Amino acid sequence: LKIRISFLVLQVISIKDNDSLAARLAVEMKADLLILLSDVEGLYNSPPGTNDAKLIDIFYSGDQQSITYGTKSRVGIGGMEAKVKAALWALQGGTSVVIANGTNPKITGQVITDIVEGKKVGTFFSEVKPAGPSVEEQTEMARNSGRILASLHPDQRSEIICHLAELLTERKNEILAANKMDMKMAVSAGRLPSAMLKRLSLSSVKLSSLAVGLHQIAKAAQDSVGRVVRRTRVAPSLELEQVTVPIGVLLVIFEARPDCLKQSKLYPNILKGGKEAANTNRVLHQLTQEALSLHGVREAVQMVNTHEEVEDLCRLDKVIDLIVPRGSSQLVRDIQRAAKGIPVLGHSEGICHVYVDADADVDKVIKIVRDSKCDYPAACNSMETLLIHREILRTPMFDKIIEMLRIEQVKIHSGPRFASYLTFSPSEASSLRTEYSDLECCLEVVDGVEEAVEHIHKYGSSHTDVIVTENKETAERFLQQLDSACVFWNASSRFADGYRFGLGAEVGISTARIHARGPVGLEGLLTTKWVLRGDGHTVADFSESGSRKYLHENIPVEQNLTGHRDSN
Repeated sequence: LKIRISFLVLQVISIKDNDSLAARLAVEMKADLLILLSDVEGLYNSPPGTNDAKLIDIFYSGDQQSITYGTKSRVGIGGMEAKVKAALWALQGGTSVVIANGTNPKITGQVITDIVEGKKVGTFFSEVKPAGPSVEEQTEMARNSGRILASLHPDQRSEIICHLAELLTERKNEILAANKMDMKMAVSAGRLPSAMLKRLSLSSVKLSSLAVGLHQIAKAAQDSVGRVVRRTRVAPSLELEQVTVPIGVLLVIFEARPDCLKQSKLYPNILKGGKEAANTNRVLHQLTQEALSLHGVREAVQMVNTHEEVEDLCRLDKVIDLIVPRGSSQLVRDIQRAAKGIPVLGHSEGICHVYVDADADVDKVIKIVRDSKCDYPAACNSMETLLIHREILRTPMFDKIIEMLRIEQVKIHSGPRFASYLTFSPSEASSLRTEYSDLECCLEVVDGVEEAVEHIHKYGSSHTDVIVTENKETAERFLQQLDSACVFWNASSRFADGYRFGLGAEVGISTARIHARGPVGLEGLLTTKWVLRGDGHTVADFSESGSRKYLHENIPVEQNLTGHRDSN
């Protein structure tokens, strides 16, 4: 029966060009893969180069009616329509097919080896369409619902967020049970370092903190979107406003950090969580969509599950407006490389310093150093390098610092200068630019605040750096000269957090110098648009021969309780 079916299939194709010949030969030879090379990147839904033409990554055999074909290829006689017919015929015969660009290796790389190695090149043909929407469809749904979400009354947006906070409390047992399953699987697999396990773990305390953060967001929602930043009377009856609006669709990627899923719900999101937190993420996503359903915007938050889907999303520069990676510096670098024309809001390593000055108070030093290093060593805002003023060496203060670190079981790596002062020293740090993310830190000696600033500029990551001193003049020099996103005086580095800053939880951390910097709250996910209200005005009216003159008068910005423009 199989032989007969194969024979019948072979009878319906006639050899008219290289594509049909290749398909026939591939099926006859029982080849696993047929690669049809073209002068374009693959199959598009409409002729390449036309408006809104989209490259199709995976083409399913039932989707022929969705394609509009253009003219025939410059380098063959069949054109793309002939390639598709040959590909579908070969697919029926049991051979996988990819259509890709064979004329521009600068774009596709070594196209054949890339395809054989499983890289996403060209268009792959498949017989079975998976259940559920594609990532492109998910992104469109997020954008469409996100626009509705942005147009809701501020009270409605607040109601969604407050309901989500209530669900975290009401369904706490369900969330913790799912997280317990994830933790059990992660521990048994034995692949996650202790720092990642701590990030993966949820507790009643963490959920309560998340609920408090969501209530902050709900309050901020009253005057975030639609807030008038500036008003100008350009001319009589011609008024200009600058109004806050969401940046757009966000792609938020987080590693083994399910709490990140709850922290940016005023805006449309595509979420990708670590597979280690799959059960926790599923429950939290369901609760998020349940809250969004209050006002018909359930689809504003979507979730994807695989690295391949993230790669696809990173190419959707016409639909996704910002990528927010939450995780290791390696994750941020990988996403920056993968992003095709989409800005990435990320940070490099969290190499945070605490500098203990000669004029520091010993009690403050012990409290701040302990909290900065030991409160949550896996966090990106924990201390990684402790800088000590040279005059503190061999003093009771220094002894107390070392004793505290010993009690807290912090492993010390000595910097080269600190090692030179000791006959027997701890293991020397392999690098002064190391993010330990654990109960480990580097200890180095400096001569004063200027040398501390120089050290931090050279080895730090512009994240968060601290000075402990009672000398106000020294502190101000440190605060002014140090060019980090967060600079603190007599306070733990762990305060570098959107929730602790009162920003309405934290949706990201940025060490970049464009747009938001440091802990990023709701304001960091806003941009503005200009709204001009006139009465038949034209630019010609303001020309040299025109009858009108520009005023450019600033108008006081008066916000009403909803955060929108005062109608008066």
